[in-house]
Amino acid sequence: MSSTAVGCLLSPLRSRPSSTVAVSGCNCKCRSIRVRASMSSPPPPVVEFPYLLPAQRELMVEVLSIVETGLGPQLLPSTVPSDVLSFQNPSGSAHGAIDIRHGGRDSTVDFILESWLHCQIPTGALNIATLLVFLNSSTDAPHLLMDFIQGSPTSLVLLLDLIPRKDVVLHPDYLDEFYHQNDLDKQRQVLSKLPQVQPYMSSSIYARSLLSPTAIAVNINCGDGNEQTLLEEIIRGKLNLICKEIVQIWLSLCVKTRLSSEVDQDILVKRDSLIKSKVIEIDLEANLPRMFTPEVASRIIREIKEAYKV
Repeated sequence: MSSTAVGCLLSPLRSRPSSTVAVSGCNCKCRSIRVRASMSSPPPPVVEFPYLLPAQRELMVEVLSIVETGLGPQLLPSTVPSDVLSFQNPSGSAHGAIDIRHGGRDSTVDFILESWLHCQIPTGALNIATLLVFLNSSTDAPHLLMDFIQGSPTSLVLLLDLIPRKDVVLHPDYLDEFYHQNDLDKQRQVLSKLPQVQPYMSSSIYARSLLSPTAIAVNINCGDGNEQTLLEEIIRGKLNLICKEIVQIWLSLCVKTRLSSEVDQDILVKRDSLIKSKVIEIDLEANLPRMFTPEVASRIIREIKEAYKV
C-alpha cells in the first residue's frame, strides 16, 4: 500500500531531482484547482508535487482539477493543520504533504485525500503521489484510487482503480453496472499493449484483494538508460487520456445518490471501516514512523484516523 492510500508501497529507486527540475514543472494551474475557505488563501503544498517528473506533475494537477471541479459544491474547506499539510523528518531526507477535505451534509463524498511523499534512501529515492476519494453510505458507487509510485527517472508504477464496495461474485449486477457497462477494462487493455508496460503485482495480498477486476496495476519501464523522455511521452500521451477518462467515468457514477436498505448501508459502512482500519494498521503505522520519526508520524496518522473516522 502507498503511505497514504490503498496502493502498494514499493521501492524502485530514483535519485532526487535537481532544484531546477522541481521548480520548472510548477504550473500556475495548481493555483486554480482549490476553492478553500478564502479565495486569497495560497494553494496547499500538496498541489506542488515538487519531486515528480514534469509530465507526471501536470497530469496529477489536471486530474485534481477535474475531480475538484466535479465535486466542488460537495466539498467543505480543508481543516488540516499546517504541520500535516507539509512535513519532513529532522534530517531532511523525507518530505511529504497531505490535504484532506470532507463532503458536505448532502454529499455522496466521505473524504478526498491528496498526498505526495518523497524519501531519500541509500540507493536513491522513492516518490509517491496519491489521490484517494472515499464515498459514504448514501451510495454504493466505487471509491476512486490513483497512485503513482516512482523509484527511477525511467520507470513508474501506476495503480488506478474504482475500488468496489460490494463483493462482485455475490453481486454480479454490481460488476455489470459499474465496470462492464462502462467498458473500464478497455483502458487497461489499451495500456497493456505498450511494450514498456508490464503487469504490477503488489507484495500485499490484502491490497490485491481490494482492487476490482478492471484495475490498472502496471509497471511502466522505459529502460535503464536516458529514457526519461520516453516515459514522459507515455505519460503525456496514452496515460494522460486513460487516467482522465476513468476519472470522468467515476465522477458520473459517484454523484448519484443510490438509496438502499439500512442493512445494505450498515454493510457498506462496516466494509469501508475495515478497509480504512487495515490500511492504517499494516501501512501507515508500519512505515511512517521509519520514514518521518514516531513524533511526525503520530500527528499524520492522527489526522488521517480522524478523516477515516476510525
